[in-house]
Amino acid sequence: MNALIAIIIAAAVVLIFFFMAIRIVQEYERGVIFRLGRVIGAKGPGLFFIIPIVDRMVKVSLRTITMDVPPQDVITRDNVTIRVNAVTYFNVVDPVRSVVSVEDHVRASSQIAQTTLRSILGQIDMDELLAKRDEINQRLQQIIDQATNPWGVKVTVVEVKHVELPEAMRRAMARQAEAERDRRAKVIHAIGEYEAAENLGRAADVLELHPAAMQLRILSTMAEITTERNSTLIFPLPMEFLRLVDILRANGQQASQAQAPQG
Repeated sequence: MNALIAIIIAAAVVLIFFFMAIRIVQEYERGVIFRLGRVIGAKGPGLFFIIPIVDRMVKVSLRTITMDVPPQDVITRDNVTIRVNAVTYFNVVDPVRSVVSVEDHVRASSQIAQTTLRSILGQIDMDELLAKRDEINQRLQQIIDQATNPWGVKVTVVEVKHVELPEAMRRAMARQAEAERDRRAKVIHAIGEYEAAENLGRAADVLELHPAAMQLRILSTMAEITTERNSTLIFPLPMEFLRLVDILRANGQQASQAQAPQG
C-alpha cells in the first residue's frame, strides 16, 4: 500500500515538473531563457521545454508598438512657444538585449522620444517646423533609433502629429497669408496689364502700316455703338487729318512770326 502511494506521489511530481517544463511561445513572441541567473538565449516560436526551477523565461513581443508621445511645450529657436505631440512606431529586433540592457524598453523608448522631440524642435525656427515636417520627422527617427539601438529596439517611424500655436501667432500668420495673397493678385494684375499694353502696341504698329485697316476698325466700332441705341454718336476723324491740321497750324505760326518784324 505504501509503495502504491509513493508511486502515485512520484508520478504526480513528475507530471507537475513536466507541465512546469512546457513552454509555448506565439509566432510574434520570443522567450528569453535565464538559467541560474545567466541568459542562455531566446527560444521560439512554438513548443519547447525548460528545466523547472533552474530556468526562468521572459516573453518578449516582436510586434510593432504604436506609442503616442504626450504633448510637449517647446520653445523654438526664434523664441515661439508651441505645443507639439507626436507618434512613434517601434519594435524589438533583439529580444535578449531588450530584456538585459533595459528594465522596460517601452517606457524607456517613450522617455527618449519625449526628450528628443523637445531637443530637436528647440533647435529650429517655427517656419521651418511648419514647412519641413518630413525632414524633421526623418531626423527625429534617426536620432531616436540610434538611442534605442543598444536596447535591441528599432524605431521605424516618428511623425509630428499636431503643432498648436499661440492665438497671437495664428492671427499674425493669417494676416501674413492675406498679405501674400494680395501681393500675388497685384503681381498677376500687373503682368496682365503689361501683356495687354504689349499687344496693343503691336496692334497699333499694324494699323499704322495699313491705314485701310484703321478705317475698317473705326467703321466696326461705329457699328457696335449704333447697335446699342445710344443717344450720343461719335464720328472719329482720321489721324492723318489731325496731323495735317497740326502741320498747317505750325506753318501759320512760323509765317506770322516772320512777318512781325516787317510791320
